[in-house]
Amino acid sequence: MLRRAGGAVLGGVLLAVAGPLAPTASAAGGGVCDRSGLLVTVCAGDRAERPGGGGRPASGKPGSGKGKPAKKVKCHYIKLVPQPSKDSMTYQVATGGEPPKGPGALYTVDCPESSRVSVVWRADGEDDVVTIDPEVLARQAVDSMTLRPPKVASPRADGRYLIGMPMWMWVEPGESRMGPVSASASAGSATVTATARVDRLVWDMGDGTTVTCHGPGTRHTPDQGKAPSPDCGHRYERPGEHQVTVTAHWIIEWTATGGDAGTLTETRTTELVADLREAQVLNTR
Repeated sequence: MLRRAGGAVLGGVLLAVAGPLAPTASAAGGGVCDRSGLLVTVCAGDRAERPGGGGRPASGKPGSGKGKPAKKVKCHYIKLVPQPSKDSMTYQVATGGEPPKGPGALYTVDCPESSRVSVVWRADGEDDVVTIDPEVLARQAVDSMTLRPPKVASPRADGRYLIGMPMWMWVEPGESRMGPVSASASAGSATVTATARVDRLVWDMGDGTTVTCHGPGTRHTPDQGKAPSPDCGHRYERPGEHQVTVTAHWIIEWTATGGDAGTLTETRTTELVADLREAQVLNTR
C-alpha cells in the first residue's frame, strides 16, 4: 500500500562526473532500461559515432566496400539529483549557455566504448527516461532486513498438554523476530529509510479457531497455576495432535527524502504440533 505525503519523484543517480565538462549533443534513440537495485541506472542508446566511422560509404552507394556505417555507441544516462542551479557552471556548460527549449533536466552521460563522460541536457520525455519510485527503494530496504519467523516457546512441539486446561502461548522476543528493525536504501542523493515491527501474531490452533495476539505473549510461571494467560492463550476441548501455525504480520513504515512516505507489509510463519491428552483420573477404590 503506497501513501504519498508529497509529490516529489526521486531520480536515480549512480555516476559521478569525471574529467572536464564539455558541451555535447543530446543523444536519442535506442531502448531505455531501468536496472533495479541499490544502485539504479537509467540507460538508453546513443547515436554518437565512433571516431573515423562514416555514416555511409564514401562512394555514396551501398556495398561499395569503401567506408563503414556508423556504429551505435551505448551510453548510460543518469539523472542528477538534486539538479544543479541554473547559475551553476555545470548547468551553463551542459546547456551551452543558452536557455533550453522546453522542460528537461541535466543527466550524466557515460559512453564506455567511446570513453565519453560528461553532463548533458535532455528534454522531458526524450527516450522515455525512467525515474525511480521511492517505493522501489523502500522494498530494497526491506529486502536487506533480517525478518525471522516466530520462535515459539509455548506450546512446545515436544510437549504434551491437557484438554480443558488453559494453554499459555508466547514467542521469544528479539529485534529480528518482533522488531523494530531499520534499514535504508539509496539511489544517488535519494534515500529511503524503513522501519519494520510485528503488528500482531495470528495463531491458527488447528481445531478450527484462531487467536490474535498483539505482542509476544506472557511467559507462564509456576505461581500462575491454572490461571489463563492475560494476553495470549487458548483452551483445547478435544484430544489429539493439532497442527498449529503462527504467523507474524510485519508492518513496515518508510519515509523518503522529498517527503514521500508509505507502508508495506510482510509475513513470516512457523508451524508446530500441539499434542493434547485427556487427564487421567486415579481410581482410589
